[in-house]
Amino acid sequence: MRAGIVGLGLIGGSFAKAYSVAGHTVCAFDTDKTVLSFAMLSNAVQEELTDDNLKDCDIILICVYPEAALRFMEEKGPLFGEKPVVIDCCGTKRNIVDKGRELAKKYGFTYVGGHPMAGTQFSGFKYAKEDLYFGAPMVLIPEKNDDIVFLDKLTQLLSPAGFARFTVTTPETHDRVIAFTSQLAHVVSNAYVKSPSAKIHSGLSAGSYRDLTRVAWLNPEMWTQLFLDNDDYLIEEIDILMDHLREYREALKDRDRERLIKLLDDGRRIKEEVDL
Repeated sequence: MRAGIVGLGLIGGSFAKAYSVAGHTVCAFDTDKTVLSFAMLSNAVQEELTDDNLKDCDIILICVYPEAALRFMEEKGPLFGEKPVVIDCCGTKRNIVDKGRELAKKYGFTYVGGHPMAGTQFSGFKYAKEDLYFGAPMVLIPEKNDDIVFLDKLTQLLSPAGFARFTVTTPETHDRVIAFTSQLAHVVSNAYVKSPSAKIHSGLSAGSYRDLTRVAWLNPEMWTQLFLDNDDYLIEEIDILMDHLREYREALKDRDRERLIKLLDDGRRIKEEVDL
């Protein structure tokens, strides 16, 4: 298989390493030529992805910010041809899928929205891992979700990454759920560490602090784009969280022991139910 990778950060770099280790040819592009050169020296990438060899790829994974992903598809759309399946790996889907489908129709290439559900708080090729996606889910948003033959082709093309399962959904469902499962978590974590107490936590914190603050160490530019792309659903989730936080605050303010027990037990019960 010949895989084209656009962007050699954590996501694209991990795809490159996974495909290369599996014995496939990886052609990659990155705006930072130093990163591309290092990736080639480390044998994660065998060739540079160029205008001439785009059409020879079996799969092209676009692993850059949403705005850059759309620019790449607009600029290179006429060159893709019919062979590659082009998959964007951006963290929001409504905007990019709508425009990606328009470009695919305009230029005659095959496009699918995608989102690998894996990552770390770090960014950049140096943190990329060949096993980043092992056991993780991959979200796929094809134009037709009932084409079994095409879906099987997608899973085969993505098999070197090691995903445990594939979730086929709509852009709207993806963005609504991701606002809760990912984006809200980043907002809460980032806001949480702004307490003055964070400066004196050393020696007085353990697993709870580490778990809640892990994703506060984020890429501000990337997450700003993702938040703004999904502002309606994210605002809705923030409002829901604020309403619940007020319930805890009021119970504490009123020293309402029974109310606080109920609130805590409700949360414990819901966690148990949703994660069974």
